Amino acid sequence: MFENLSERLSGVFDRLTRQGALTEDDVRTALREVRVALLEADVSLPVARDFIKRVQAKATGAAVMKSITPGQQVVKIVHDELIATLRGAEDPGKLKIDNPPAPILMVGLQGSGKTTTTAKLARRLSEREGKRVLMASLDTNRPAAMEQLAILGTQIGVDTLPIVAGQSAVQIARRAKQQATLGGYDIVLLDTAGRLHIDDTLMDEVQAVRDATAPRETLLVVDGLTGQDAVNVAAEFDGKLGVSGVVLTRMDGDGRGGAALSMRAVTGKPIRFVGLGEKTDALEVFDPERVAGRILGMGDIVALVEKAQETLEVEAAERMMKRFQKGQFNMNDLRAQLEQMLKMGGMQSLMGMMPGMGKMSRQAEAAGFDDSMLRRQIALINSMTKKERANPALLQASRKKRIAKGAGLEVSELNKLLKQHRQMSDMMKKLGKKGMLKQAMGGMFGKGKDTMPDPSQMDAAAMQAAARQLGGGMGAGMKLPGSLSGMGRKK
Repeated sequence: MFENLSERLSGVFDRLTRQGALTEDDVRTALREVRVALLEADVSLPVARDFIKRVQAKATGAAVMKSITPGQQVVKIVHDELIATLRGAEDPGKLKIDNPPAPILMVGLQGSGKTTTTAKLARRLSEREGKRVLMASLDTNRPAAMEQLAILGTQIGVDTLPIVAGQSAVQIARRAKQQATLGGYDIVLLDTAGRLHIDDTLMDEVQAVRDATAPRETLLVVDGLTGQDAVNVAAEFDGKLGVSGVVLTRMDGDGRGGAALSMRAVTGKPIRFVGLGEKTDALEVFDPERVAGRILGMGDIVALVEKAQETLEVEAAERMMKRFQKGQFNMNDLRAQLEQMLKMGGMQSLMGMMPGMGKMSRQAEAAGFDDSMLRRQIALINSMTKKERANPALLQASRKKRIAKGAGLEVSELNKLLKQHRQMSDMMKKLGKKGMLKQAMGGMFGKGKDTMPDPSQMDAAAMQAAARQLGGGMGAGMKLPGSLSGMGRKK
């Protein structure tokens, strides 16, 4: 998400922060490049102009010019203004899902991923907020649209309204609301028919559905790859329906992401969620502060911890921490960490969230440091006997040949894995002695409770320990791209 914009801005700020003192001309030159980067990322011209004007007014003030690190101060001003642009006048807060069953109307153009997004939102509300959700497809036009939602409902374990042939969208909506009331559901998600453009007939239909159900939220699903046209679509839908929020889909693609920056400023409507993949769990709350941090390459340690909490078992993590504090780190532990990294989204996802690692992700991928490498390493560990996994010191030449052959790989790859294990083992011993692991794990789980830490309360050492621990020891002895190049694909 925002990869191209992030790369352009990081280049500008690298040059800016290397200078000891900044003149007004330096700031103007840098902001001119920022404006070009915003326009190339598909941010609308009025929004880009207004953004630069606000930054320039603050960045050329006396307080900045006399600052010890003026370059970093300018970066902070840009960061704050990015948050202000993404957030708008006020924070919309959580979805209005009071007075059960609360109807949520899902609208959008055909092909924007509306039905899949409905299922993603249902899964999120069901699993994370413990809500009873009923999904209903009101799409009587697209072939198999209702069946698609029913299949998705079965996959995620969320109830869908039984299909009754011949009913209109309004009749289905009324039946869904009635069944949700009788069944004790908290939320009823109404997936309306998509359209290829702003079609008056279909607009009248969805307006009738809105009037019949009085939805608590009307969420517009927009394809993030459509660029500035997404803003126009949002304005049209809002004018005719009264949209309460926007969901941007396909934000994991190679789109330039400018629609997200323009959407709030132009339409005044908050971006509620972003879709970051095809899987039903690939939906994130749109948090302006965290998105701004990612755009400027500052990482997202909060998202990293959230992913860990979703996939880590507290008891298992605590057992592992006790072993690490004693200096015990064998191949079983390494395998567990490699598998944990894959569960949390893989190498590229984790590196994007770790502070200071975002810029390295492409170098790492080019050097072969990717998910396929993790799977090869797991295959090597699985090829070992129980004794060998518990005590890697047993591995001599003959054993290495057998293990490599069993995994279908070269002995050289096994040697690299053993070297990585030694580096991580040494790192774990150091962190264990200094108490950083305990501090990091305590912050992550709140002494056994599944609570969210406040990164601002963690010192730099604890945060880095948490990032390395969560990332499966990633970063142990890593110097990109040099040392990574030897850990990647076979040449």
